[in-house]
This record gives sequence, C-alpha cells and structure tokens, in this order.
Amino acid sequence: MEITFEQLPKAVTQLYDKLENIERLLLHNSNRTPVESDSLLTIEQAGSLISLSVPTIYGLVHRSEIPVSKRGKRLYFSKQELTEWIKAGRKKTLAEIASEAGSFLQNKKRG
Repeated sequence: MEITFEQLPKAVTQLYDKLENIERLLLHNSNRTPVESDSLLTIEQAGSLISLSVPTIYGLVHRSEIPVSKRGKRLYFSKQELTEWIKAGRKKTLAEIASEAGSFLQNKKRG
C-alpha cells in the first residue's frame, strides 16, 4: 500500500492512535499480571499445580522443604514461589555441565 503525500497526515494520525491503544493494553495487562501470577493457593490447589498428593505436600512442609505460609491452622502456597521452587530443582544438561567445567578449569589455570 502506497501513501501519497496528501494522505500522510491522516496515516500518521491513525498510526499514532493504534500505537496508543497498544500501549494502553500493555500497561493494563502488566498491572494485572503480578496479581494473577502470585495468587495464594490452598494445599489442594498447590498439589494440583505441582502434581503432588496432599500427604506428600504435608511431608514437605513438615521437613521445611517447600515454601509455605501458615495462618492459624491453614497452609497457603504462593503460586510464584512454588514455580520458583520447582525451577530451582532443575537438573543441568550435559552441555551446561561441560561448559561450567571448562570455565572452571580455565579460571583455575589463570590463578
């Protein structure tokens, strides 16, 4: 689509309006995301999220191996903290281990 010189002001105005709408949508969604991603979960919801049974989660809580908040007799789990907890247990690939070993050996030779 070619725009003539006479159509340029109108095209720039339309482009500016569309850009403002995109910015408004991005700001609106960025304000909502933290609330949605860091919601509090019950023990049943937490179990469902990380595919563990309720008794297994109670065991992890008892051994202080899982992030949890307690209010009275109720346990609450942060969705974001559970996700980070799962990611912290990630095993490295052979390529990542080899790369780290190579870096370690290079630094050891220099020192």
